Amino acid sequence: MKIEDEIKQSAFKNEYQKAYINLLFTSGYLQQAQAALFKPFSVTLPQYNILRILRGQHPKPATISLLIDRMLDKTSNASRIVDKLEAKELVTRKQCPADRRTVDVLITDKGLELLKQMDGMEGGKGIGITNLTEDEATQLNTLLDKIRD
Repeated sequence: MKIEDEIKQSAFKNEYQKAYINLLFTSGYLQQAQAALFKPFSVTLPQYNILRILRGQHPKPATISLLIDRMLDKTSNASRIVDKLEAKELVTRKQCPADRRTVDVLITDKGLELLKQMDGMEGGKGIGITNLTEDEATQLNTLLDKIRD
């Protein structure tokens, strides 16, 4: 569906404004769709993101600052998210032996198993992004990278 129909706005100042609004709207749409897919697993998008980072680090631990650096949503409170994941027994936290001011975070076997169950949802499957061809996805990636330059 066109952005004009989605937000009930027929005119924009220019194509840049339309593209910007379209990008924000689509981002929200994708996040809501992904959140709905994650709901049966009782995991939020930021929690999933941290679990994926920890799986990539596994078996090495990660610090909170590393998690913050690598998170998709830089406004998320990584410490609070780790607290919630620890309460679900998906991660553990231990004081770093090399630096007592630092806390090491590790994904648990339970966390790894949860991600294994969720792997089929990665890459936007079932939420619209797969409506693109692989060439279109490549072109979109190039354009999005260009916006951030």
